[in-house]
Amino acid sequence: MGSNASASPLKDLVISVVAMTNEIPRYTLNDSNTLPVIGFGTVSLRDDSGTRSILNALETGYRLLDTAVNYENEKEVGDAVRQSGLDRDEVQITSKIPGKDHSHDAAMRSVEGTLRRLGTDYLDLGLIHWPNPRRGRYLEAWQALINQRERGLVRSIGVSNFTEEHLSTIIDETGVVPTVNQIELHPYLPQQEMLTTNASLGIRTESWSPLTKTRSFDEPAVVSAAEAHDVSPAQVVLRWHIQLGALPIPKSGDADRQRTNIDIFGFELTDSEMVAITELARPSGRIFGGDPETHEEL
Repeated sequence: MGSNASASPLKDLVISVVAMTNEIPRYTLNDSNTLPVIGFGTVSLRDDSGTRSILNALETGYRLLDTAVNYENEKEVGDAVRQSGLDRDEVQITSKIPGKDHSHDAAMRSVEGTLRRLGTDYLDLGLIHWPNPRRGRYLEAWQALINQRERGLVRSIGVSNFTEEHLSTIIDETGVVPTVNQIELHPYLPQQEMLTTNASLGIRTESWSPLTKTRSFDEPAVVSAAEAHDVSPAQVVLRWHIQLGALPIPKSGDADRQRTNIDIFGFELTDSEMVAITELARPSGRIFGGDPETHEEL
């Protein structure tokens, strides 16, 4: 990648935000709903310890929680929200339909099951977890999300791990554009093409595994930026996501790291720092190894 990596229309999308809430800016989605520019991932946070970690995240200031049927912790997420004492409308919850529920009727039931486990009347953001294109039923799941939105059970609808082709299929067939496409995105996999595709369609990109499981923290580009701004490598990488116009969803069960991860609004990376981090891209940058063209998630 050349030196123009930061000279993208995506940079302008960063400030498509509305008023601050709890000092965290918010992105406006294409359905006029809003989301905080950083969320909290909950994968692997289960049982009482998981509930405590999620509760601590809420007490720290996170207001967007990301879960999924396959994380097997929707109950813990709901419990944490109730224990927090926050009003339900102060916290936004995302969950995801698994591949085994891609038929229309199963997807409808999947959303309803999620609501029962969460103990809530509505979902703020419902996503299709993976397209599973070889099974070819993600369009049915998308139509189910549209229907559940019309019923008021889901406020915003989107997808996860969708390619341009998958997006074209559901948009062409239904005329409904996802609000969000959640993809693996981090310095080893900057996903510039998908960022551009999503932005051109008015879709907000969310970043899963945004911190490369800390593997990029020793990279000179990250270390030098952290030293220059007197922040941690994690803060540098998360700030890089924000300045790309993405919405990162870091996960940590550690209270100190939760506080550090959300404290990313007091500094700004330079264009050269943004380019240097983006140029950490690797040909095989996926940490999880899930290629949306072939991965089957049930």
